Amino acid sequence: MKFSSKRLAAILAGWLVLGTFALAMPLVASAQKSPAPKPTVVLVHGAFADSSSWNGVIRRLHDKGYTVIAAADELRSVKGDAASVSALLKSIHGPVVLVGHSYGGPVISEAATGRDNVKALVYVAAFAPEVGENAAELSGRFPGSSLGSALAPPVELADGGKDLYIEQGKFHAQFAADVPAAQASLMAVGQRPVTDAALHEASTSAAWKTIPSWFVYGSADLNIPPAAQAFMAKRAHSRKTVVIKGASHVVMVSHPAEVAALIEQAALAN
Repeated sequence: MKFSSKRLAAILAGWLVLGTFALAMPLVASAQKSPAPKPTVVLVHGAFADSSSWNGVIRRLHDKGYTVIAAADELRSVKGDAASVSALLKSIHGPVVLVGHSYGGPVISEAATGRDNVKALVYVAAFAPEVGENAAELSGRFPGSSLGSALAPPVELADGGKDLYIEQGKFHAQFAADVPAAQASLMAVGQRPVTDAALHEASTSAAWKTIPSWFVYGSADLNIPPAAQAFMAKRAHSRKTVVIKGASHVVMVSHPAEVAALIEQAALAN
């Protein structure tokens, strides 16, 4: 079969277009199958707790495919603890959701400052102080905290400071009332002390002013009054605030599913 030169040119041009389209299709499909990487979730525990308090949350985040790091919070000073967490953040490639419990709130508020990879802050029964505020003052600004009367006699340190513990016999009712007694007993023994100075140390930065934040806390929190947490969440323009009825200060232990779900919402937010 013979074709004119014009007809032949038209056929070749058509083949060229089809070939280019066929080559492009796998690239388009590949791009569609490559979603953005999930953020790394960094968890920072608070006073009278340790990293194991996040176990239920970690399990659920792992099930959703998230990389999770439970940072070691020394509970010595806001500035020093924040510097350690900030160094950890610097080592992580890609976006981060930074989560703090209780005293971990001031720590993440400072640690996230200047770290462009932190895309979200999640405060779990946590302080979110303004510059110049401290945890002790914020807790006492609103009625409802009985922590002071539950503390054991302070441990005098060699540098003149004081370590604070919750009396083991009062730990369940004060700190973890909605956790089974046997579990709360183990938590009481394994609690990490915080220095008195750290709880009275003024914050020097407030990352929640520039980084989107989410809040979750229990209505029966006896460490940080729920009214104080509501105030801080409103002030930070929280993207979402979850109040769990009857939950204690360790809401991540007693309600890990709800806490994990909020963290994932923060991770997925634009």
